[in-house]
Amino acid sequence: MTATDFDAERAYDDDQFSAVEVFASDRMKVVCGYFQPGQFIPVHGPKSDVAIHVQSGSGIVRDGDDEHAVEPGDVVVVEAGTDRGVRADADAQLEALLVTAPPPTDAEHEPVRRGLKQDDFDPLNR
Repeated sequence: MTATDFDAERAYDDDQFSAVEVFASDRMKVVCGYFQPGQFIPVHGPKSDVAIHVQSGSGIVRDGDDEHAVEPGDVVVVEAGTDRGVRADADAQLEALLVTAPPPTDAEHEPVRRGLKQDDFDPLNR
């Protein structure tokens, strides 16, 4: 069994969001995500479902063309193949549990790497 909590895993990075892996298998990946104000996971559309539970803070979750405001206690699920991203509000940190099944491939995360490098939340629209 894997057990932890947000306090034990907390790790912020001044340059980009921090994803602390809690569990990974070929079927599922679980990370605690820590976002400084304005930090984000760039929009990408892997072939995996994602469930996001907001632990603290506020932000938005992109689901296709829609953006949904999120706050503590919210649970958002975005289906596989749908463009998605997460961004903390400009004035608040965000902590969230992200569960993907199956884990995205390295190739599917290329837009994430590109968006982080270019400081672009939506690198797919370029």
